[in-house]
Amino acid sequence: MKMPRWAKKWSRKVSDVGDALVDDYTGPHNPLWVRASVTVVLVYLLTILILCWYWDKEPALFDVAENAQSRATAQVVGGVSTATLIGIVDTLLTKRGGYLSNDIAPPGMLMDNIPNWEYGVVIQVRDFNKALREAFSRSLSQSTEDGDLALAESRFNFDHNSWIVPATESEYREGMQYLESYLKRLSDRAQYDAQFYARADNLRYWLGTVETRLGSLSQRLSASVGQRRINTDLAGEAASQQSTNTPGELVVKTPWLELDDVFYEARGSTWALIQLLKAIEIDFDEILRKKNARVSLQQIIRELEGTQQAVFPVILNGGGLGLLANHSLVMASYISRANAAIIDLRELLAQG
Repeated sequence: MKMPRWAKKWSRKVSDVGDALVDDYTGPHNPLWVRASVTVVLVYLLTILILCWYWDKEPALFDVAENAQSRATAQVVGGVSTATLIGIVDTLLTKRGGYLSNDIAPPGMLMDNIPNWEYGVVIQVRDFNKALREAFSRSLSQSTEDGDLALAESRFNFDHNSWIVPATESEYREGMQYLESYLKRLSDRAQYDAQFYARADNLRYWLGTVETRLGSLSQRLSASVGQRRINTDLAGEAASQQSTNTPGELVVKTPWLELDDVFYEARGSTWALIQLLKAIEIDFDEILRKKNARVSLQQIIRELEGTQQAVFPVILNGGGLGLLANHSLVMASYISRANAAIIDLRELLAQG
């Protein structure tokens, strides 16, 4: 294919400018220290760009059953779910580039997609560990909480952006160690102080948290194009009140610079959630079969797996029915359908 005349002209100009810069700063007429300094800077910048490209990669989903077999000494109820939570934290800390959210130097500080992905994962880790401590590991509301799970929760609730004294990574690793201690006691049939109760009410407790998280993500993603929403905060109850008055109609729009942040947070949150739901499918197998709810859970997983498809390098924000795609609305569609299915599943689990 013949190159247009204007393209040839600009190509020559770019080449001339490049040759001039090379001659000005790295030519033999310059002192050695100038040439060396410029070369070092150029190599450094090139290295930063390469690392940014290499680290900007989300880890793949792992097999929860294989992960549990490698981490637990014996297969017991709750072992897959606990091992999956450990595997998620381990992946968060050991993926390409390690944990990037608290980096204060390039290339980590220049990246925002993966740090937002990490934050989405951290939110799901905190929620599931809280459910472990408050529900799954306790037989009754008045029973004693597990010490390892309580210590793990405090570590995972640590500031996710802390660089030093202590670093976020060290806190999360300690939290993972407490989870491993709980899993070790849980898998030891000679001990009785660590338990995991696979009951319908416990599962409903955690799914209630998932429901609110997905609902919030769906609303934030949908606001990418701007919406006029009727205020329904007090709907459904005549005597309901709120602290301060709010308009009857609200205009909600995610700022342009935050669109990809919300998108990748949703990607990270759903990445972790998919694996936790697959673990729940194994540990709550008998409950799900009794309630005839297994297929409902599988459909939720199927919807969430759609959020993990390959992404175009640039997150587009076209109008809802405009010429260009809107990645946020597509993501919101998958999450909304999954959230609706979770609501149905919770109602099904509540039935006798």
